[in-house]
Amino acid sequence: MPQYPVTGAGLGFRRPLADKLMDVPAGQIDFMEIAPENWIHVGGKLARKLRWFTDRYPFLIHGLSLSIGSPAPLNEQLVHDIKNFMADHNIRMYSEHLSACSDDGQLYDLMPIPFTEDAVKHVAARVRRVQDILEQRIALENVSYYAPTDMGMGEAEFTLAVLEEADCDLMLDINNIVVNSINHKYDAHEFLHRMPADRIRYFHLAGHYVEAEDLRIDTHGTPVDDQAWQLLADAYAHFGVVPTLLERDFNFPPVEELLQEVEHIRNLQESAAEKEVANG
Repeated sequence: MPQYPVTGAGLGFRRPLADKLMDVPAGQIDFMEIAPENWIHVGGKLARKLRWFTDRYPFLIHGLSLSIGSPAPLNEQLVHDIKNFMADHNIRMYSEHLSACSDDGQLYDLMPIPFTEDAVKHVAARVRRVQDILEQRIALENVSYYAPTDMGMGEAEFTLAVLEEADCDLMLDINNIVVNSINHKYDAHEFLHRMPADRIRYFHLAGHYVEAEDLRIDTHGTPVDDQAWQLLADAYAHFGVVPTLLERDFNFPPVEELLQEVEHIRNLQESAAEKEVANG
């Protein structure tokens, strides 16, 4: 049975990769992550394939459609379905995006929410309700955004306020910090260092598309770039070694190339751990 909490370097589990990932030797991937909306109530061959993996790897789930910042009523049925799914597959951690993707209908994109005190209270109340239903804490992800709706607070200030008000955890996306720092002209390392170490549960790492020198699009469709690798190394130096998951959502390369990126994560973790020991 997989052990918790997760450690090391993980990989996002995507259906196009499933058959190929079955052949990966033990020890090359430490944990996996899936979007529960893509698997809840799925039966037959796909369900059996997922069970094959959840019996062998620690799994985390990362939601896409809870829409925690939406003005629409919270989808409590989805939360109950997630709770049952987690129990069925022995999944111990659930994270979601600090964003909105619904109102009268469901969007297939993650929209920014206002960086305001009112939004902090609104989001925090919804997070607390989710945690009450699940009977456990959840983690929120700092998201990429392109056209903020209200900048009454800064991004870091808003994120910290939501975490504190909701008393929830943080799933810190390294690539999103890089993307936002370029698009909105702030210091990525300064933002990173402001995040609360005691709330961080794991990191996300992914690639992005360079639209222009001053515009990056968070796509998860390319290899991780040098800026994200450098920021990840800084994150380990600052917070210590944190479990880190590689995301890839399309333009899938050969599995061997993904495993090379996973191995690079592990090498950075080992280097950081060695420096920590050397420094006492």
